[in-house]
Amino acid sequence: MTSSYVIDAEAVTLSLGSGTGRVDILRGIDLQVASGQSVALLGPSGSGKSSLMAVLSGMERASGGRVRVAGADFGTMGEDQLAKARQGRIGIVLQAFHLLPTMTALENVAVPLELAGRADAFDAARAELDAVGLGHRLSHYPAQLSGGEQQRVAIARATAPRPALLFADEPTGNLDAATGNAILDLLFDRQRETGATLLVITHDPALAARCARVLEMQDGRIVRDSSA
Repeated sequence: MTSSYVIDAEAVTLSLGSGTGRVDILRGIDLQVASGQSVALLGPSGSGKSSLMAVLSGMERASGGRVRVAGADFGTMGEDQLAKARQGRIGIVLQAFHLLPTMTALENVAVPLELAGRADAFDAARAELDAVGLGHRLSHYPAQLSGGEQQRVAIARATAPRPALLFADEPTGNLDAATGNAILDLLFDRQRETGATLLVITHDPALAARCARVLEMQDGRIVRDSSA
């Protein structure tokens, strides 16, 4: 497998259960994504989009095939090695924000950096929150922030370590249309400014069309790969 791709996956499968109860979720995925690309993973619920993201982010171990992400061979790693490999390589933005309610916006961004050993964790977090337009909300807790502001904090948390790969799983699913569009503008701006590769999981063709490349999934397979 060549190391010139941020994502280099070959014949990836994912199955749950065994025997007659076995369910095949991913059915032989081949995927290469170059550095800096924006890619949409489009498909209906149950097509395997989020499962593929879980495998590519190292949150789920593939049942078969090979997965190499940002130079790390996930298939050869134990759980502790996978957790360490994700740090700094991968940022994730989810539909439900997943901010820690007992931490301020600044702490939600800084503490993961601090745990990763960054001596400048709070300075870096402050700069990242400034970049997403929340420099005036550093001391606010998630419950004191709107949905759009919470997602901005989540984007800052994901991009602060400057990961090679940024995943966004239905990032506007909990937001109204206007706020969602503003969040998408911000997400693509931060991707361009940081140089990350962006993989957006969505069922929305309009969102997918904003990406340079669109992959369509159905029944655990990539059935179409098109570029803008």
